[in-house]
This record gives sequence, structure tokens and C-alpha cells, in this order.
Amino acid sequence: MEPRIVHKERMILVGLDFFGDPFQFSSGWTEENEIGRLWARLMQYMKKNELQFPLPEQMLEVHIEHYDTREKGHFEIFVGFGIEKAELAPVDLVLKVLPENTYAVYTLKGNEISSDWETLLVQEWLSKSGYEIAYPFNYQLYDERFKGMDRLHESKIDLYIPIRKKKE
Repeated sequence: MEPRIVHKERMILVGLDFFGDPFQFSSGWTEENEIGRLWARLMQYMKKNELQFPLPEQMLEVHIEHYDTREKGHFEIFVGFGIEKAELAPVDLVLKVLPENTYAVYTLKGNEISSDWETLLVQEWLSKSGYEIAYPFNYQLYDERFKGMDRLHESKIDLYIPIRKKKE
């Protein structure tokens, strides 16, 4: 599957994050692992603060690699949504800024969402594309096409991989 190549402006995000092994207690796509629990915490926060933050049309799940991610399996997961100005972020939420960049975008459908897309899609495509990973993160965009964990088979999400042309 070939990705779409898009350019995105800098994004200011607000939300919650987790650092560690998100699959330590429950693996796979489940609401019981740390990623599912993180989403539940954010949705609970949003419900309590709905006057301040109405439910956005798009939400993001950002996976950030750190220096020891490959050795220990620890990485940072951030879930949240875009805001216009950093000053609008409440003190009890985490702020992230994603740089302006070019992205390879895959639309994942049904079982592709919970597959090993990094190996199946990204690594294979990168090896022959003339591009390389620009930053040690990727994000998944959730919008009205995502129907929920119980309806994954009818859902779609977009996966954004930051890329740059390979240096010769």
C-alpha cells in the first residue's frame, strides 16, 4: 500500500500522556492496556470539563520513541487534540508541539488498524521510497470514521509518519 504524502503545519496539542511499557499488563488493541486507560482518562477529563473543551472532531494518539525504546520497550504515548495557542492549555494537561513537516499518511481500515503496520507498511515502503524517518514519533488521527473498539472492523484511522528525503 502506497501512502499519501502531505505537508502539515506545526500543531499545538493538549492532552494526557503515559511513559513506560503500555502493554505490560494487557497486550494488543484493548481498553485494558495503558493506552486504553489513557484514552479513558482523557475522555473522563473531557466530560468533566465540557464547557472548557467540547469534544473535538479530531483527536490524536502520538507514539514517541525515546533513547531506550528499542531496548526496553518503553515509549511515550500522548492522547489529545489540537488547540490554537499554547496559552489555552490548562495546567493539568500536557502540552505537545509537533513540528511542521512532511508526512507519509496511511489510511488503515478494520483489521489493519490492529495489525503490525510498522513492519508491514512503513518499513517496506521506506526501504524503497527515497525517504527516511524525520522524527522519532508517529501519530494516529481519530475522527468520525473511527467507530470504537467494539466496531473496529468498520473503522478507519489515518496514520502519520514524519518523513524527509534521504541524504545522499
